[in-house]
Amino acid sequence: MTQHAAQITHRSVTSSAGRIHLVEQGSGPLVLLVHGFPESWYSWRHQLPALAAAGYRAVAVDVRGYGRSSKPAPVDAYRMLDLVEDNVRVVRALGEESAVVVGHDWGATIAAHSALLGPEVFRAVGLLSVPYTPPGGPRPSDVFTRLGGEAEEFYVAYFQEPGRAEAEVEPDVRGWLAGFYAALSADTMPAPGAPDPHFVARGGTLRDRFPQGRLPGWLGEDDLDVYAGEFERTGLTGALNRYRAMDRDWEDLAAHAGAPLTQPSLFVGGSQDASTTWLADAIEAHPVTLPGLVASHVLDGCGHWIQQERPDDVNRILVDWLATVTA
Repeated sequence: MTQHAAQITHRSVTSSAGRIHLVEQGSGPLVLLVHGFPESWYSWRHQLPALAAAGYRAVAVDVRGYGRSSKPAPVDAYRMLDLVEDNVRVVRALGEESAVVVGHDWGATIAAHSALLGPEVFRAVGLLSVPYTPPGGPRPSDVFTRLGGEAEEFYVAYFQEPGRAEAEVEPDVRGWLAGFYAALSADTMPAPGAPDPHFVARGGTLRDRFPQGRLPGWLGEDDLDVYAGEFERTGLTGALNRYRAMDRDWEDLAAHAGAPLTQPSLFVGGSQDASTTWLADAIEAHPVTLPGLVASHVLDGCGHWIQQERPDDVNRILVDWLATVTA
C-alpha cells in the first residue's frame, strides 16, 4: 500500500448515509470505480495509477457500509436507489457533470443501476465479473432459497438472517477473508467435483469449504492485512446488508423491469468464475440488454477477483475501452 500512498488523495464527501470515503489519482475525464463484496477501494489499487497515467481522473470509493464510509444501521439504507444516489453525489461533489462508472462484483450491479437510473450522469458503464441482468423476474429471496435444495443453502440465502454470517466471520476476520478470497481465485479454488464453496451444508458454515493454508497469488500478506484491518474495525454487517436489501430493490425497480442499458458498455469476466458460468445466459443476452456494448472479454484461467488476479490485462482493456467512450 505504501507505494500507492504518495500518489493518491483521500477525501470524504457527504451523502444521505453521512459520508462516502474515496481515493483519487490523476486528472482528466472522471472514471468512478465501485468495489464488491468483501472488498474496499483498495481492490482498485492496480487500476488507479494505470488510469491516471492514461489521462483519467480515477476515483475509487468505499461503498456505504465499508471502510471509512458511513454505515447506517437500517437494512433499507442499503437499497440500490441509495447506492446509486451515493455515486451521483460523489460525481457532483468532485465538481463533475458526468463520469464513466466501472464496477466489480456487487459494484458491477451498482454501476449498472447507476447507468440505468442516472443516464445523464453516467455516460458509459464497465462491468467486471458480473454481467448485466435487467430488473424484474421472480422475487430474489424466493430464487436463492430454492437453489440449495434440501441438503445445502446458497450463500446469498445464508447471508439473509442478520447476525448469522457475522457470527461466523467476525471471530476470525483475517482467516475467513483469506479462505473466501482463495475459494474464488483461479489458482486456489477447490478442484472440480469438490464441495462448492458457494453453498453451505445444512447446519454448517461457509468456511467449512474454504481452501486452507495458501493465499492466492494476487493476495500478499500485506494486502490481506489491509482488508482484514478494515473489517475488523467495521464488522461485516454493513457489507452484508446489501444482500439483505435485495427484495426491497425488486420492489423499488419494478418499473424498470427488462430495461436495457443503452450507454456504451464493457464486460470482462473470468473463465473460472462462477459468475461467468452461472450467468452465461445473461452474457449471451448482452446484445439485447447492452445494445451499446463496445467490447466483451472472458479472460482464460481467471477467477472472480479479476482486476487483482489479472491487473495488466484488465488495465489494458479498460484503457482501450475508455479511449473509445471518452474521445
